[in-house]
Amino acid sequence: MNAKTFKTALGAFAAVAFFSSAAPALANSAASADIAAPLRAAEAAKSGISADRGDEEFRRLFANWQSLDNGILPSAKPVIARRAGGVSIPSLAPVSVSHLTSGYGMRTHPVLGGRRAHKGIDLAAATGTPIRASADGVVEKADWFGGYGLFVELDHGGAMETRYGHMSRVAVAEGQQVRKGDIIGYVGTTGRSTGPHLHYEVRVNGEAVNPVPYMQGNATLYASNGEGGRGGPED
Repeated sequence: MNAKTFKTALGAFAAVAFFSSAAPALANSAASADIAAPLRAAEAAKSGISADRGDEEFRRLFANWQSLDNGILPSAKPVIARRAGGVSIPSLAPVSVSHLTSGYGMRTHPVLGGRRAHKGIDLAAATGTPIRASADGVVEKADWFGGYGLFVELDHGGAMETRYGHMSRVAVAEGQQVRKGDIIGYVGTTGRSTGPHLHYEVRVNGEAVNPVPYMQGNATLYASNGEGGRGGPED
């Protein structure tokens, strides 16, 4: 490898790293952030590359960068997909028609009172409305869970999970594999709840993030008129 080619490869690495980190998507803020960025950070933290594999990794990456000698920049999207591995990123609203009765973040708790952090969103809908998996995954828990009432947790890989609370009925079992759009339960008002609704959370590496950017245009979401169920699984 001559010096010119080596410098080109290093420049390519910097360019790919920059464009990967600058992808315009939303995560913890509805204004800015890359929804895949928390996944990349979680993966990097738990799966570093050892020194004795450095040359092997460099050769593999350099093969992908050779196209830069012709002035062609590889797309950032395949890089993200390779690094994410078996991750399925939530991209579906879990309830097709609902009212957003409580947003993500600080609020006055509807049951306990006082200012507390709401780690998800409340989507009011009629009791019995189907709740669908927002991405492919495996059922980690399907049972009663404290203030959540009847509750389902899905593992989507890459330290990403979604949570669904206050169900009237659970339609899946622990360990079951589900596909995006599968019915996993039905809207209810179990647990710490003021009326029928779904409490929906997205978590990355154990930390709750704003679910709204992960909900695409498959659903009709209305602003609340002050009515509709809300809940508070948090203490």
